[in-house]
Amino acid sequence: MKQFKLYFFIATLFVSLSISAQKTEKIDTRDIQGGMWVPSLLEGMNEQEMQLLGSKMTAKDIYDVNNSSLKDAVAHFGGGCTSEIISPNGLLLTNHHCGFGAIQSHSSIEHDYLKDGFWAMSYDEELPNENLSATFIKRIDDVTTQVFEGITDNMDEAAKMKLINQNILKVTKNVQKEAWQDSFIRSFFKGNQYLLFVTEEFKDVRLVGAPPTSIGKFGADTDNWMWPRHTGDFSMFRVYADANNRPAVYSKDNVPYKADHYLPISLDGVEESDFTLVFGFPGRTNEYLPAVAVDQIVNVLNPAKIEVRDNALKIMDSYMRKDDAIKIKYASKFASIANYWKKWIGENQGIHQTNALVKKKELEAEFSKIVAAKDLVGYNTLLSDFETLYKEIKSVSLARDYWIEVAYRNVELLGITFKAFQLEQAFLRGGEPAFEKSRTVILNRLKGTYKNYSAIVDQPIFEKLVSLYAEKMPKEFLPESFNELDFKALSTSIYATSKLLTLEGAEELLSGSAEEVIKKLNADNAYVFGKKIHTIFYSKIEPKFQQLNMKIGAVQKKYMTALMEVFPNKRFPPDANSTLRVNYGMVQGYEPKDGIYYTNKTYLKGVMEKYVPGDYEFDVPQKLQDLYEAKDYGQYAENGKLPVNYLSTNHMTGGNSGSPIIDAHGNMIGLAFDTTWEGTMSDLYFDADIVRSISVDIRYVLFIIDKYAGAQNLIDEMTLVHPKKK
Repeated sequence: MKQFKLYFFIATLFVSLSISAQKTEKIDTRDIQGGMWVPSLLEGMNEQEMQLLGSKMTAKDIYDVNNSSLKDAVAHFGGGCTSEIISPNGLLLTNHHCGFGAIQSHSSIEHDYLKDGFWAMSYDEELPNENLSATFIKRIDDVTTQVFEGITDNMDEAAKMKLINQNILKVTKNVQKEAWQDSFIRSFFKGNQYLLFVTEEFKDVRLVGAPPTSIGKFGADTDNWMWPRHTGDFSMFRVYADANNRPAVYSKDNVPYKADHYLPISLDGVEESDFTLVFGFPGRTNEYLPAVAVDQIVNVLNPAKIEVRDNALKIMDSYMRKDDAIKIKYASKFASIANYWKKWIGENQGIHQTNALVKKKELEAEFSKIVAAKDLVGYNTLLSDFETLYKEIKSVSLARDYWIEVAYRNVELLGITFKAFQLEQAFLRGGEPAFEKSRTVILNRLKGTYKNYSAIVDQPIFEKLVSLYAEKMPKEFLPESFNELDFKALSTSIYATSKLLTLEGAEELLSGSAEEVIKKLNADNAYVFGKKIHTIFYSKIEPKFQQLNMKIGAVQKKYMTALMEVFPNKRFPPDANSTLRVNYGMVQGYEPKDGIYYTNKTYLKGVMEKYVPGDYEFDVPQKLQDLYEAKDYGQYAENGKLPVNYLSTNHMTGGNSGSPIIDAHGNMIGLAFDTTWEGTMSDLYFDADIVRSISVDIRYVLFIIDKYAGAQNLIDEMTLVHPKKK
């Protein structure tokens, strides 16, 4: 069938690329960097490329189902970051910003672990964390054939997706796994391939150690995405299991998890051109979008989102700087909002700097020329289809982003009204049973929301962002009443009277029968206002967006296959989708602009050069100053200096935070935590000349644990090695 030829072209492509790589005598290493590869599919081309970059490992050293391998040490942390096991006793390392929420949850004015740090000197002192988990991948299977069973060329896209989803449920239900294991299926190559992941999720993960934010978040938002960087972005946890070493919820009887593999720690450091392997769970990339889509992102959608967050951050920051209690409450939220705000700014700059749009258009021109020359009729309208569809989706995409950024994410009261709106919708769709189930879930979520909520901060954000919403939202997606509103008076009224400003008030509104709750909600002025916005989102914005997005997805799926057929000698790594991936590169500096060259490493000296006493972002703990003055670096120094961060050419994105940087022999040499500002466009377009990941040198991590915290118990757990001295 033509359909299956389309789907399985990928398999033959990998074979041809492998053969091509074997025949090539000289390869520009820039051409074999980038890409987020599936670890179960490394044999052949990827294995050869890694060895060309200096790796001494085989594909089976990295991923093996039947024997211990690197994959067994890498865990999805909290569903949004990566972490790794670094001792036989379940000791887990990740970024400080990944553990930030857990550290914050244990902090108070009396015991401020964000400000002072935290170190457990024994198992008994380790702190449990509700709703925090570490998930390991046990097996990856290709289930494309099963997922596409019954699919035919003459089906429309909606029918195809319905059958595909049914098949996914069937395959997941029948997968062979242990009773304590889970599984899920994800699509690859824009829906042309499907892989199944068998997992083990450990739900007893305890806080072990964290440096103060003056180390773990040194440079904060000013240095975020920037180089040179001097941040000790790490925190430590421990995975606990039941007596059988299997996943279990928290219990005092649980014991430290014994992983099938843990990472030895190299004390030898890194040098220019050293091989680097990143193992982790990158969130989302879109490298195969057409030029028209990238143009819309860079010139329409990103600027809108940047403006919304810029306004929210300025207001939030003004309150955090003058109130320590608010600073603790909003620290994690502020960092989260600022992270992508700055990322989008850098992404736009990187796209322009690398001429990515021009290069994509050149590729598309070449694509069209080959399609015409070979008379590939099925592909000759793809680019014009993209032009038509992206023109049609532009307005609704912008509206959707404004709703997400204002009503869902950055005005917290509107986010609360959205939860209440979902409760009302649950009743309308499913009656009392659906209402009761939804109410339980929403009340539990609201407890977490109100714990870190301040109406004093939220009110000016509401006033500013709702005014912006009324001004910039495409008019067809605005309530008619918005034209007549005084948003200052509206915010004053809402924040003076709404019961949704406190947990107690929300619980009062949500108590009683479904009819009573809905009646009370619709008498609350905050809910009434939010409901108007949310109703338009669900009735006009989201349906139209999903309809058009499905059409775009169908064209993108075919375009992906077309690219691989038209350009058989190009490399096509699958886009990231929060599944386990491998990326390889090397330690390397770069030239961000003409006349400027960044070396690959920074040292503790740079921390002291940036030091501003008492500053929110650049203060330095006295003990770290003392250690620097005494040059008391222990075994972690390099030529009398203490390394802090370094650069490598690895391709990373959100979700890779906390990923281990692994050397040529399988030892841990660093902890990934960021990408340079110029390289943030790599989600859309990878350029090995300027894309650089930023990692904490593992020796700085060890130095802080050992010399700064005095947690020798943690150092003693690890296996420290000298691979370069063999």
